[in-house]
Amino acid sequence: MEDSEIISLFFARSEQAVAELDRQYGAAVKKTAANILPDRLDAEECVNDTYLRVWNSIPPQRPNPLVSFVCKIARNLALDRYRSSRAEKRNGSLDLVLEEMEDCIPSSMSVETELEAKELTAAINRFLAALPREDRLLFVRRYWYGDPVSDLAAQTNSSANRISVRLFRLREKLRNTLKKEGFSA
Repeated sequence: MEDSEIISLFFARSEQAVAELDRQYGAAVKKTAANILPDRLDAEECVNDTYLRVWNSIPPQRPNPLVSFVCKIARNLALDRYRSSRAEKRNGSLDLVLEEMEDCIPSSMSVETELEAKELTAAINRFLAALPREDRLLFVRRYWYGDPVSDLAAQTNSSANRISVRLFRLREKLRNTLKKEGFSA
């Protein structure tokens, strides 16, 4: 079923919309939640919350592409749940992803620097747009979706060490790009 047909089902308030959304993109939503939340039950609950949030968002929104919209909701809900449980226990894989990026991104963000945050977002988007497709996908899969290095290595028929080195070089490139644009890490 096409995205437009699924969205039409949401606009018609048909419960089949959620079933079709799950059939079409359920695996991506589950993987997004599971990459962030180590507890399987938390990840499953996050998936259900994602579908509820999508149900409440469509209408009025008509997301295009639908998969990005749904995965972004899943990611944000999973991160919220992760942050709330972080005081109790640590998630080694997500902590590692966040630590890897911490040297690149300025950490002195506050409410009064919202404009700077938008400028930083634009700078990162320009950086990503300038990367070759494979590097961009690798970067986004690791630092947006939280995919483990071993999964990225398997997907690209590379060794985990080679992927780690490529990611390190991409982070260095991002750090240098942000420094040139006036952002300090």
